[in-house]
Amino acid sequence: MEATATLRYARGSARKARLVLDTIRYKKVTEAQNILRFSNRRAAATINKLLASAIANAQNKDPKVNLDQLYVTLAIADEGPQMKRYMPRAQGRAFMIRKQTCHISLEIQTIE
Repeated sequence: MEATATLRYARGSARKARLVLDTIRYKKVTEAQNILRFSNRRAAATINKLLASAIANAQNKDPKVNLDQLYVTLAIADEGPQMKRYMPRAQGRAFMIRKQTCHISLEIQTIE
């Protein structure tokens, strides 16, 4: 049995989210939650909420699902659109500031 959860337009770069996702990929769900809970990265809190959503989706599909058999099988972060802002600089110039967003997808699956 598999369940997915997707977060679109999350603030933060995909590159930084991938660093967190690499630590939980192919791990048990309970172990992944512990890793995310104690991670110092800002994206870890967002990914932890997304993992909780995927677990809730799995329990909604099958109320008898055993959490000890659930594994994170797919964890990807793709780039989203950039918000463009401008900051005034010296001598009338303007520098562009790009505020990154990303799309994060998680899939959990039972492995027996």
